[in-house]
Amino acid sequence: MNPLREKIEEEIRQRGPIPFSCYMELCLYDPEHGYYSRNAQQFGKAGDFYTSSDVHAVFGRLMARQFDEMWRALDSPGKIDLVELGPGRGLFAQDVLGWSEKKFPDFFRALQYVLLESSSALQARIQATLSRYLQKGKATLIEPKSLIGTVPSETPPTVGHAHHFGNPTIVFANEFFDALPVEILSTNGSLRIDARDGRFIETWTPPSPEELEFLDRYSIHPEPHERVEVSFTAQNYMNQIAANLQRGFLIAIDYGYTREEQLAGRHRGTLKALRQHSISANPYEAPGEQDITADVNFSALAAAAEKQGMQAQKLVTQSQFLLGIGEANQFADAFEDCRLPQERAKVALQLKHLVTPAGMGESFQVLVASKGIEDEKVSELSGLTFGRRN
Repeated sequence: MNPLREKIEEEIRQRGPIPFSCYMELCLYDPEHGYYSRNAQQFGKAGDFYTSSDVHAVFGRLMARQFDEMWRALDSPGKIDLVELGPGRGLFAQDVLGWSEKKFPDFFRALQYVLLESSSALQARIQATLSRYLQKGKATLIEPKSLIGTVPSETPPTVGHAHHFGNPTIVFANEFFDALPVEILSTNGSLRIDARDGRFIETWTPPSPEELEFLDRYSIHPEPHERVEVSFTAQNYMNQIAANLQRGFLIAIDYGYTREEQLAGRHRGTLKALRQHSISANPYEAPGEQDITADVNFSALAAAAEKQGMQAQKLVTQSQFLLGIGEANQFADAFEDCRLPQERAKVALQLKHLVTPAGMGESFQVLVASKGIEDEKVSELSGLTFGRRN
């Protein structure tokens, strides 16, 4: 029998039916059997999913160019922290550090790369991938003291130590918020998970005042036969990051939506399970052996950032963001290492996957928020200006 299933059933026996967020948290982050804790094999093209960093180093290279620009918008401070949330195997960090060292030496000298990763399996992969930078003290690996805080009234999770936000800081989160636990609401109420005869069954309880307030402010109330996610954990994270950030930027890249899109009838009931590149609507099938994600509510995230004094920019697609960064030098970052025509053709295909609607370009949104920086400097960032230049 699945050991995590046994553990969850025991939790239910002791506590009674558990909130869906608690079930999702155990499935993904249980220290022994959780999906992100077991091993690092599920990442990359051979695994269950891959991120932009798995496609080609150009993603990290373009982002290094954007980070350098952000550093200059912060008046080129002598020290800047780049904090990556959920860095996976460290491939993105490796690309950013390597390209910055080669192309943006002034930025690289000021840079301290901080990786926040809770999975010990992934920490081991990061240690191997970034050994040179970790040994030199250019990169630091930190385990968040508490990755998850699922209930709005609880203390928000601690995102590393607050002193890491003392220097000017860029916080980077690529496909981080979609993996945080959510509550699920329907016209029946708030979802609870019970166990009976070796199976998980769904039961419902009246929604809490906090859940209803979230729907009123940032989402929509579900219609019959419809489900809507409520992302308190993501809100707690954003609250804490934005409160700790004294001066700097936040970039969150993820698949997600705005409240306006939900009002127009899209992005309702986005919870899905992923296993070996196939999508399932059944999160109860193989606890700990499949990824569970929900699209990100960017209206709620932007509001949480602004509540703590940050200025959120209008969302752009990943396509617009990367095209904006790359158009000034015609994507020289992508093609620099190509010697042969077939190498150029291969890179062109990989780049296409990052920026076209058929690939990742239109399904991913980019939220940029800032604190303590003049508005005009933020709005002139190349990632935000695609289509605006003469």
